[in-house]
Amino acid sequence: MHIAVDQSGKIEQTDRATALAFSNGISYAVLIPARVKRRAITILRATGKRGKSVYISLFAAALYQLLKDHLDKIELITIDMEYEGNEQDVKLALLNLIWQRRPTYSADSITFRHISKKSPAHKKALATYRKAIRADWTLQVDDLLLPLSGKKQKRSGKPFRGGP
Repeated sequence: MHIAVDQSGKIEQTDRATALAFSNGISYAVLIPARVKRRAITILRATGKRGKSVYISLFAAALYQLLKDHLDKIELITIDMEYEGNEQDVKLALLNLIWQRRPTYSADSITFRHISKKSPAHKKALATYRKAIRADWTLQVDDLLLPLSGKKQKRSGKPFRGGP
């Protein structure tokens, strides 16, 4: 299956939430509340990350959480060009997270292109961002930072969604 991924509300806009969604036969959306983004950014900066690398890391972690439970069904991922000129950095960061779980996942399966505002992925991301529909998963700080640390993920108080 080929999916398109879109984002509404930029990661670096810390006064508002961010929604990421994909759609094509199946659809899924995650929401990152503004307070979660602010806390995650503060923690990443305390570890020495600076500039765009903070936002690219968080974007990749959010993409990973969006996609991880669906990778066995997805043959091609087309991600909207949110960070033009930094696509290779986003791709590498995302692949490093995917390869922790699926070491044989092909790098050629991830591409970047402008996603149309008419796309189902855009519509789902925007509706989730505007709270017209409920996110499938509201990410917390640990959901973003644990994959970046390379440690096994534990999710207390919520159903386990599989994987490390």
